[in-house]
Amino acid sequence: MKKIFFIFIMALTTSAFSQNIRFEGTVKDTTGVGLEMANIMAINQQTKAMDAYAITNEAGKFILNLKASTAYTLKVSYIGFQTFEKSVTTGTTTMNYPVVLKEGTQLNEVEIVHEMPVSVSGDTIIYNSDSFTNGTERKLEDVLKKLPGVEVNKDGEIEVEGKKVQKVMVEGKDFFDGDTKLATKNIPADALDKIQVLRNYNEVSNLKGLENNEESIAINIKLKEGKKNFWFGDMTAGIGVGMEDTRFIVNPKLFFYSPKYSLNVIANVNNIGELPLTAQDYFKFTGGFKNMMRKGGSSFNVASNDLGIMGLRNNQAANIESTFGAANFSFNPSKAWTLSGFGILLGNKTEIETTTISNRTDNLPDGTTETIIENREDFTRQDSKQVLFKLSSSYVPSEKVHFDYDALVKFSDQKENTSVFSSLLSDIYTGKEQNPFSINQNLNYYYTLSDKHVFAFEMQHLYQKEDPFYNANLEMLPFAPLLTGYVDEGAGVRDDITQNRFVQTNKVDTKFDYYYMLTPKSNINLTLGNTYSYQNFDSSIFQILNNGTQNNLTDATSVNDVNYAFNDVFLGVHYKFMLGKFTFNPGFSVHQYNMNDEQLGTSNKQSFNRILPDVYALWQIKKSETLTYNYSLTNNFTDINKLAQGYVFSNYNSLFSGNRFLENSTSQVHSLRYFKYNMFNFENIFANISYTRQLEAIKNRALLVGVNQISSSENMNSNFPDESLSAAGNYGRSFAKYYKANLRVGVNWSKSNNIRVYPDADTDPNNNPSEVQTIESYSQSYGLSFSTNYKTLPNLTLGYNYSINDNFSDIIYVDSPTVTLEYFFLDAFSFVSEYSYFHNRNKAKTIDSEYDFLTASLMYQKKNSKWEWKLSGTNLLDTKSLDTNSFSQLGGTSTFSSYRVQPRFVILSLKYTL
Repeated sequence: MKKIFFIFIMALTTSAFSQNIRFEGTVKDTTGVGLEMANIMAINQQTKAMDAYAITNEAGKFILNLKASTAYTLKVSYIGFQTFEKSVTTGTTTMNYPVVLKEGTQLNEVEIVHEMPVSVSGDTIIYNSDSFTNGTERKLEDVLKKLPGVEVNKDGEIEVEGKKVQKVMVEGKDFFDGDTKLATKNIPADALDKIQVLRNYNEVSNLKGLENNEESIAINIKLKEGKKNFWFGDMTAGIGVGMEDTRFIVNPKLFFYSPKYSLNVIANVNNIGELPLTAQDYFKFTGGFKNMMRKGGSSFNVASNDLGIMGLRNNQAANIESTFGAANFSFNPSKAWTLSGFGILLGNKTEIETTTISNRTDNLPDGTTETIIENREDFTRQDSKQVLFKLSSSYVPSEKVHFDYDALVKFSDQKENTSVFSSLLSDIYTGKEQNPFSINQNLNYYYTLSDKHVFAFEMQHLYQKEDPFYNANLEMLPFAPLLTGYVDEGAGVRDDITQNRFVQTNKVDTKFDYYYMLTPKSNINLTLGNTYSYQNFDSSIFQILNNGTQNNLTDATSVNDVNYAFNDVFLGVHYKFMLGKFTFNPGFSVHQYNMNDEQLGTSNKQSFNRILPDVYALWQIKKSETLTYNYSLTNNFTDINKLAQGYVFSNYNSLFSGNRFLENSTSQVHSLRYFKYNMFNFENIFANISYTRQLEAIKNRALLVGVNQISSSENMNSNFPDESLSAAGNYGRSFAKYYKANLRVGVNWSKSNNIRVYPDADTDPNNNPSEVQTIESYSQSYGLSFSTNYKTLPNLTLGYNYSINDNFSDIIYVDSPTVTLEYFFLDAFSFVSEYSYFHNRNKAKTIDSEYDFLTASLMYQKKNSKWEWKLSGTNLLDTKSLDTNSFSQLGGTSTFSSYRVQPRFVILSLKYTL
């Protein structure tokens, strides 16, 4: 197989480069100065096709790869200069051709009209979509994967120049809050005209240049003329057969865009594992990518009480039934006022079957070791329904005033039932239910008084209510001696334990910024901010006895009734200035913290001050080459979940007790990032290294007895800091118009400390002997990909990923090569197939598993026809399961899991395009 792939690649390479010559030159103005970012195209006079294109570097140099002894029309254009056009015939050796452009209006194009595949305008890179498509593309992600410097992962996340794209817009309007996954999976490829990559993006023009936006990237989609002011979209319906049952999919999409309003409607009902959004995506929706307290110096995050129901990712399930409906709108009542919003309904019924092997070796105080191995089978049924609504209003009457408000509402109904069969425990049956609700509101006002004075007011309010319900039925509850009032009904009678929780959060963030421009290249930023949070935490445990009666556990160790208030008032000062190619933005914030928790009939108050510095520095080496340094010192605070001292079930074998006397931890982070994007040879390089050191970290004090765990929280002594060092690098290159290659490397080292308690006569972990357990882990990952992009020949994408995870007790290796074949032929047929192979193994040779996946689809659509037939097959090799590895810092447990996946099925579908 490897030889066949190698011969195929060599044949494609040979056909592309045979009898080609290097045609290079320079583009200068009449004074002899090289023009950077000038566009050069070579049009074959016989075929009228554009055989090559290039963009000049900072010296005005360009290189084209052209056919030997061929007549071309050479076109050179640059904004503000007359277009240069000349007939050139190549020879058989390298040629050098100087071009001089004259200032003035660009000349009209008369005979040959070709659009430059890639052009640059300021901070915007513009891709012409049709220049990169070969006919097999159906969605936005299919096109994005072929663009130089752009990558799309399996979750629909987009990376440009190594940075994650934070927002996707269509015709300048947010597509479902800018969500990249919904955009990449649903926007049709045939509607795309231009793809604009907006670097240094800031959606508030008042703050442009005042804030550090170098890491912010958005994408704007420009539609083809035939898709504007008209409804467009498609309707797909399919049915097929699987190994076990009938498969189906219904997927209508409808879009309308005009200057005044837009409307998008998407629906999807299927049982083939196609998830427009997962439950994880639902919980990640935050109402936009605003992070108003990013320079505040404090970290206070509201923890989730989701009970772990949201763990599904795409086809990691034995069976999935998905229902999805979404609508997004934008309306301009006036030129200054924009109303927008969306609604999303998501429903999933899922069956998950998992086989797990867990391995942990304990070094006991007496010098001996104990190895604990658990084999477990889990059978889970989930039924979840999630709803999101967002309404936004933006009012921008002039360049001086910007006002906006938005509200995001989320609520859901989730149920899960699991049967667990363990080699170390009896059969266990658990049930989970939760109906969380939240509303997040943002109010922002920006005002530019003059060129020297800019004001910004931002406020965010979060109201969140969670009510997780947990029930476990097992042979014997391992924590019964800790729960006062718990009734032991004797041998042969199973324990039935239930826990109710209610967590309510009200959190308000307010920030006022004043920017004063000292000079055109420097400004002072004064910030007055406040974070206030008030939370309630109630929990109770009760037992269902064998006679059906309910035994309520009312002791303080089993009940929580906690109120917690957190208040942070701070004043920040930052000074931003530019010196040549360098930009510096040092600053600090002065904080006054006040905390108060009320539980067990008493109050516990804390109050203190802190000064927290931060530094940002940028070296603009060249126009598209930068080196960035960030330093921050942050105070990290826990929320109410780790303060409640009554026992809380984390799982049937895990019991947790909070600690009301916890204090904050302090973390310092250093990061250095290098980035280079060279349009001259379509090369992109980025590298990042980051070091984190955390003092007084909040850690679990854990008593591990077999597979059971009793834990509490406390601040780790500063003599035992947590540390992590990570580095990542990427090299990408698009060349000869037909090829794209990418190499990615990542390494990560971490050291974590936990308090390990050893079993004694007392089951209370606070009374037993303990020690600080230090766990180190080291991981490496490598990825290599190579793809072709021909218009008429078959196209191949080869990828290889290799990872090493060393937890200093065992080493796990994972190999994963992939092959994708695309071919558009006979002007009507499209064939796409993807093969992936995975090999998991460990150094101890106790784990060695292999599995692979093969999907293929054949599509038929005549030119200009609105109908498309598609025959697709999923899991054609009928793979039974996929495998994952994980490592727990607490206790050093290695886990190998195998997930049963949907069996082979084939779908025949019909799509009608509007």
